[in-house]
Formats: sequence, C-alpha cells, structure tokens
Amino acid sequence: MAKGKKTKSSTNTIALNKKAGHEYHIEQRLECGLVLEGWEVKSLRAGRVQLKESYVKLLHGEAWLIGAHISPLPSASTHVSPDPTRTRKLLLSRAELSRLIGQTERAGYTLVPTAMYWKRGRAKLEIGLAKGKKLHDKRASEKDREWKRDKERLFKQG
Repeated sequence: MAKGKKTKSSTNTIALNKKAGHEYHIEQRLECGLVLEGWEVKSLRAGRVQLKESYVKLLHGEAWLIGAHISPLPSASTHVSPDPTRTRKLLLSRAELSRLIGQTERAGYTLVPTAMYWKRGRAKLEIGLAKGKKLHDKRASEKDREWKRDKERLFKQG
C-alpha cells in the first residue's frame, strides 16, 4: 500500500477579527481553548461565527468570551434551544490567567479575540493583549497601509 499525504481542502482558520487590528495595538497574542456545546462545534465547522463585536472578560479568576456570535444550523436538534451569543468559558493555565489579570488591572490593557482556528481537531481562540488606539494612531496606521500598497504598485510597474 502506498502512503500518501493527506490533503486538506480547507484552511484551519475559522474566523478572523480584522477590526481588532484597526482598533487596538496588539502587543502579545495567546492561544486558548473554548468550552463549546455540540451544536456550536457543528456551526464552527460550517464557518458560521463572527468575532467582530466580541471581547474577553476576566471574572473570578476565569476568562470568558462575551459577544461572539455562533449562528445555529437549521438542522440543530429539537431538544436544544441554541443561544447564539452565550458567554463561553476560555481555557487558560493558572499562570497565564494570573499574568493576564495583573496586566489588565494595573497596566490598562484589554483582551480582544483576534482569530479562531482548528488545531488537532480542537477549536482554539487567539486572544491579544492590547491597548486601544487613539484617532491619530488609526489615521497613521491607515496612511502607512496605503503607502505600502502604493509602493508595491510602483515597484510592480517600473
């Protein structure tokens, strides 16, 4: 029997939060697990999740994902009443949690979800330790992005 590589037809990325990069200076990124229900996993496999308006809150020594919208599939079970925006617990080690609690309380940082992806068959959430951008910072980053695009265009032409 010939051994061949398994080819994946889709990417591991489930959802990205592009708004987070525009609104915040992301200084550090962490990977954490999620506590999900069965219908939520099926919806994630179908790509029916939005992280745009979500955030991470630290309560009673635990991390929670608030505001993430996971749309239930129409074929969801009849005995389950799905709540698309329920609060989901994040799985982090005690050392990571205590470090994050210290930085968010003392240094004025916030936690924002940046991406959701599959890793070894499990859904993972990438959260960023971030500080909010001011209006002039947003304008400067937009200007830099446009300049990079124009520079690439110029190099391509001549």
